[in-house]
This record gives sequence, structure tokens and C-alpha cells, in this order.
Amino acid sequence: MEQADLRERALTLEFWRDLLLVLTLSIVGLVYGAGFLVPLTFALLVVVLLLAVIDQVGRIRIAGRKVPRPVAHVVGMALVLLGFTLIGLILSSQAEEVAAAVPRYTERFETMVAGLVVLIGEENAQDIREALQNADLSSWVLGLLGSAGGMLKGLFLVLLYVPFLMVERMPLARKAAIAAPDRKTGEELRRVVRRISGGLQRYLGVKTFVSVLTGLASYAVMKPLGLDFAETWAVLAFALNFIPSIGSILGVVFPALVALVQFDTITPFLVIVLLCGGLQFSIGNILEPAITGRSLNLSPFLVILSLTFWTAIWGASGALLSVPIMVGFLIVFTHIPRLRWLAVLMSRDGDLTALDGRAAGVEHTGECGGTERDR
Repeated sequence: MEQADLRERALTLEFWRDLLLVLTLSIVGLVYGAGFLVPLTFALLVVVLLLAVIDQVGRIRIAGRKVPRPVAHVVGMALVLLGFTLIGLILSSQAEEVAAAVPRYTERFETMVAGLVVLIGEENAQDIREALQNADLSSWVLGLLGSAGGMLKGLFLVLLYVPFLMVERMPLARKAAIAAPDRKTGEELRRVVRRISGGLQRYLGVKTFVSVLTGLASYAVMKPLGLDFAETWAVLAFALNFIPSIGSILGVVFPALVALVQFDTITPFLVIVLLCGGLQFSIGNILEPAITGRSLNLSPFLVILSLTFWTAIWGASGALLSVPIMVGFLIVFTHIPRLRWLAVLMSRDGDLTALDGRAAGVEHTGECGGTERDR
């Protein structure tokens, strides 16, 4: 009866009017609430990542015994905090160096343009010089660094939210079960929440691990070449790896262009393009599916659509969050029977095995902080 009523409502003009109104208000809320919602979303993802790290530390055996849960919490929090601190120190320490290097790169680029006069002609070379002057790279870079400073401030707000979210998650799980209309519904709700939490932890944990490998591999290539700001490019490769499709490409393009301007020969440029590009391709297309056992099987069109939408709504932060948000919805839809058809439509070929905790045999975080297998 409920499905029949829903089908009847979907045929009415009032239904589509209300749906359009809700969507419009939601988008307006996302745009104007970005200052609050973006740090909160990052904080939720950090909590999921933190739980994944704690679970991994808790599985370590020392003298035949697992690491005690309180110790796993302390070690997991220390590792995540150390990672964020390291990223912040790298970006803040090299910000002034990047700004100071802009005039040198501009001069070097003008020299390269002068050397290409024979190939492109004096008129085209002059057009490039004028475009370079009008672009005012110094102001652009300073603006970019200002945005980076804003992101660091946002990072402080994220780290402020995380402890409170960690404290609140257990009482919230119990309150949600109590608020359910009956005991059976409460148990089902807790089981679904555990599966969703486990799926998100698995995805974000693997993605973060793969992104760290990508950053370290890129650094191992760029540092021996003597590339300027190799640490910053490694952090950029780590962050961009969360952006689908174009993220890995940009993680290679930016340092490659710097190498083209910095060095007198084209060899460093080719080394970065070939080695960094090859490493990122291998990690993303061979290692990551091997670790997860299956790819997430996301629809490529919806991945790009999600990237475009969230970038338009929240800018660079939205680009970083686009796929985690999409995966979050996909996992939620997968574990709610009435919404599973949406997950099928969001997937590439309808196979949701990688996201089904029962099929994948993934351990999920229990409400008391331990792990248990879904039955």
C-alpha cells in the first residue's frame, strides 16, 4: 500500500513542486552554510578515519595478545594528529618560500619565451609576455597562499570538533536505539549503522593509506631531482588523490610544470611525468583494488557529476569531499533495503559486493568501541 501511495503521489504536480522546493532550499543552505558545514563534514570524515586507524592498531598482536583498546585509542589519535600536524607544518613552512620564488620563476619563464621566439615568432612571444604581465602571478600566488591559510584555520576548527564527536558517538548510538518505536527496530537500526560505519571506515582507511603511499612515492621521485618545494608537491599529491579522475593528473602536472621552468634541461620534466605518473597509475589501478579486494564500482558519470556539483558548491574543499560524500550515500543506500535501488543506479554495473559488509566479511566498530562481525 505504501509503495502504491508513493507512486500515486509521484504523478501529482504538488509532489514535483515540493521536491523542487526542497532541492532548491537544500542547495541554498549548502552554499550559505559552507562556513559551518565544510569543517563539520571534514570532522566527520576524520572521526571515521580515526576509528579505522584505532581498529587497525587494535588488531596488532604483541606477545600473542591484541593491543588493549584504550592503548589503541591513544596510539590511533596520536597517529592522526601527527599526520595533520606534519601537513600543517609543511604548508606553513614553505608558504613564504613559494611566494619569494614567484619572481624568479616569472623571470625564468620570460627567458624561455625569448628562447622560443624563433619557433613561435616575435608577435606570439610578445603576446605571451603581455599575458604573463597581466596575469600578475605574484598576486595570484599570494591569494592562493591566503586560501591555504584559510584552510589551516579550518583545520583547527575540524580538530576542535573531532574530540566532541568521538565522545558523543556512543551516547548517540544508544539514544537512537532507545528512540526507535520498538526493540526489533532498534536492533535493526544499530545493525545498519554498524554496517554503514564499517563500510565508511574501510573505504576511508584504504583511500588514506593509498594517498599516503602516493605522496611518499612522489616525494621519492621529486626530492632526488632537486625539485623546489618537493614536500609541498608531495602533500598536494596526497590531497589530490582523493579527487577522482583529474586529481592524480593534477598531482603530476603541477610539479612537472615547475620542473620545466626550474631546470635548464627537459630531463627532470620527463622523469616526473613518467615516474610519478606511472607510480600513481599503478597505485590507483593495481594496488588499491588489490587492497580493497574489489573496486567501489562507482558510476564514472556520477563521479564526475559529484565532483562538478560539490566543487561548484564548496570550491576546492568540495572537490576533496565529492567522492567521500558520494561513497557515504552509496554505502547508506546499500544497507537500507528500500533505498538499495538507488545504490544500484549509482554503481557502474549494479554489483554492490564491495560495499556489502555481509559479503565482504568486514569487521565493523561495535557500539562499545570493539569490533564484531555482522551476522
